[in-house]
Amino acid sequence: MPVTIGDVARKAGVGRGTVSRVLNNRPNVDPDTRARVQAVIDELDFVPSTTARRLSLGRSQTVAVVVPFLTRPSVVERLRGIESGLVAAGLDMIAMNVESAARRDAILHDIARPERIDGLLLVSIAPHEEELARIQGTGLPVVLVDAHHRRVPRVVTDDVGGGRLAASHLLALGHRRIGFVGDVPKPGFGFASSRLRFRGVEQALRAEGLAIRGEHLGLAEHSRPNARASAEAILEQTGRPTAIVAASDTEALGVLEAAAALGLAVPDDLSVIGYDDVEAADFVGLTTIHQPLAETGERAVARLVSLIAGREDGPLREVLPVMLVVRRTTGPAPAPDPSP
Repeated sequence: MPVTIGDVARKAGVGRGTVSRVLNNRPNVDPDTRARVQAVIDELDFVPSTTARRLSLGRSQTVAVVVPFLTRPSVVERLRGIESGLVAAGLDMIAMNVESAARRDAILHDIARPERIDGLLLVSIAPHEEELARIQGTGLPVVLVDAHHRRVPRVVTDDVGGGRLAASHLLALGHRRIGFVGDVPKPGFGFASSRLRFRGVEQALRAEGLAIRGEHLGLAEHSRPNARASAEAILEQTGRPTAIVAASDTEALGVLEAAAALGLAVPDDLSVIGYDDVEAADFVGLTTIHQPLAETGERAVARLVSLIAGREDGPLREVLPVMLVVRRTTGPAPAPDPSP
């Protein structure tokens, strides 16, 4: 027979309510009594019923996490941080994968069910005004990760600053013809990271009196093969760039494939820099912009837990810093490198 809360109460000489307060870490328990109850719990190896605990707390102890394109390496890393934070907080996770605009709209229309979940994390997806009004109307706490809305708590990284870092690194190496491979805007999603990173690259170049030529800009739906195709189209031209900034490490891998297919040596003929610093970046020696993917997930969970507890004690917008990680794919611009 499994051990029950009644068994613990009888052996510890207390009421069931006292055991419940100890299990839920409530403050109104005498320290000696708490220690005695905890010792009995450990001795009997008591595991409380998840259902009973949820009923006693009046909450589901579950958080819904809506993520786009779950298999992307950066998303996996972010989700790892979210899971770690939820486990530490004693919360369960329901992950919902979004790979189409219709699926996104359907989930955001139906997800706000306070009887099923205690909070909502939206990864790289910002709600429209009517969607936000519906969610907030239920009283359900919501936090954004890698997404922007001026009235919603969010944890983001400095994408514009990361783009500036990438371009500044290449400029310091003497590069003057710099290309960019990133994402074409995806209808219905509103992803912002590629656009913001491109803006940072533009800012750094503009400060030096430079700009990215139209023919050195390749935008396509996010994937390694599409990035390869974009890079090949850029690199096959006369007056090709001597360096390319990619909006993600996945796309940087596509650029490296394009360089190899065209017989270009990296970094002697072409420097390549990515963004994210996923595990594969270290494996291939990719220079990249490191963003704290797992930490953004952990910080978002911490903010959501505070909101669930009724505390509004955090910033509306928390921005985590990024950093340059120099590896083997960037080097001095090949000579001669005339200005455009």
